Amino acid sequence: MKNSFLLSASILLTGCVLGTSSEIKTAEKLLSQFQCNNIETAELAHSSINTYHERSLAVSKEKATEYIDRYKSGDELFKIPLDEVVQQQYDIYKTACESLGGVQHSTVSNAKNK
Repeated sequence: MKNSFLLSASILLTGCVLGTSSEIKTAEKLLSQFQCNNIETAELAHSSINTYHERSLAVSKEKATEYIDRYKSGDELFKIPLDEVVQQQYDIYKTACESLGGVQHSTVSNAKNK
């Protein structure tokens, strides 16, 4: 009885670690897509909306990086999977990039399926 409990606990923990590892890999793959190109900040008009979008670029990438780092440290900050949280930040980043006239070389519509 005791052995079966230990075996069950081991299998459960192994499954959790493998799931966590997969989430981290997917989240890191998404993080590598946080690139906004062809924005000439010197040529951008200094307006409050452009400042907002520039800040959104920086903050969304910082948040995604922090979430991944904290998740690796064992902190589970959200009830949804890490890769979904990073995807939400990526969507914010992408919108800000496009609003500033930037382009992204590769698109990530659903990194989980890749």
